[in-house]
Amino acid sequence: MLKDVVEDYELFEGMSVNELVLQMEKAWGFTAGKLAMGVKILGRMVSDTGCVKFLSFPASLVATGTRGALKELVKRKLVDVIVTTCGTLDHDVARCWKNYYQGSFLMDDAELRESDISRLGNVLVPNESYGMIIEEKMRDLLQSLWDEGVREISTRQLCQEIGRRICNESSILYWAAKQNIPVYVPGIRRSSRIPNMVLLTRP
Repeated sequence: MLKDVVEDYELFEGMSVNELVLQMEKAWGFTAGKLAMGVKILGRMVSDTGCVKFLSFPASLVATGTRGALKELVKRKLVDVIVTTCGTLDHDVARCWKNYYQGSFLMDDAELRESDISRLGNVLVPNESYGMIIEEKMRDLLQSLWDEGVREISTRQLCQEIGRRICNESSILYWAAKQNIPVYVPGIRRSSRIPNMVLLTRP
């Protein structure tokens, strides 16, 4: 049981990210230990050509800078399939066109509301950065699909069309479409924006 000793980090000038992560395995602790284990598992998965690599994550991560790390996994084709929540689509589309901002868990929600700002934990989302921008982009996409004769569409196909037509290179969906990585959203109706537009919009 008492086999692996907890060791202190040894930080030195010019150390690489890989060297830091390798030390996390020995430094341990809740987050460091899980990150080190995750990196090792991902390494084994990537080196195994017969392994189908699923990437699954909630929308809350896409509202933060972690979106960039997820995008890189997709851009570099380190995963084969994505399974996520519909909020991922909302935030990924919104952040292609508008900014989210750093906030605090201690901020006054009544004051934020008066300033037309929503709060996701410690992430601030101005109303103009979420609602209307998504509806504007999705309305154009849905109109284009309708004009092309599309009357039914699966979540996988919808994600691909969103990535191809209304996202940019900062986007997870953009790279998923470009790399032909399918994105599945089992609970498409759980989000506040995109599914309602798909269900209710009639040109």
